[in-house]
Amino acid sequence: MSQPEYAAEGTQAIGAVVYFSSASENTARFMANCHLQDEGINVYRIPLRPKEPALEVREPYIIVVPTYGGGNPKKALPVQVKKFLNEPENRSWIRGVVAAGNTNFGEAFCAAGDIISRKCKVPFMYYFELMGTPEDQAKVRKGVLDFFQQHPEHASDSVTADTVASGTVSGM
Repeated sequence: MSQPEYAAEGTQAIGAVVYFSSASENTARFMANCHLQDEGINVYRIPLRPKEPALEVREPYIIVVPTYGGGNPKKALPVQVKKFLNEPENRSWIRGVVAAGNTNFGEAFCAAGDIISRKCKVPFMYYFELMGTPEDQAKVRKGVLDFFQQHPEHASDSVTADTVASGTVSGM
């Protein structure tokens, strides 16, 4: 199992967030500003480059992803995210999705969240534009914390890969 980028403070993590950020670091800055580790949430980052070790997450998590493709839904999901979710053990622990996007993408705004929600059969919990605002950060922090506190079944039990999603995740 991989180590979190930001480990939960306190005795035991109540859940996790997994995120992907491109070289722009927009999503990375957003996640750092959420300070989820202060709330008992482990924060993991999907590697950007293929030569980096693959991420292995073995606890319930909500995934936070940017939307790619410039408005083309077939290119909305970053390849690194597809690779992470196509690993059945990683996919078995997903509990929800939050997506970032650009309103210039029109109907494809935050399409990565729609794709993951549909393919992995998890709720699309929140979306924000580009780097998000301090209000978005506060809402995501509260939403993630509330989710794991109000739904302890998501924090305490594993769902098998067959239950969550069969097959692989693709851009459509």
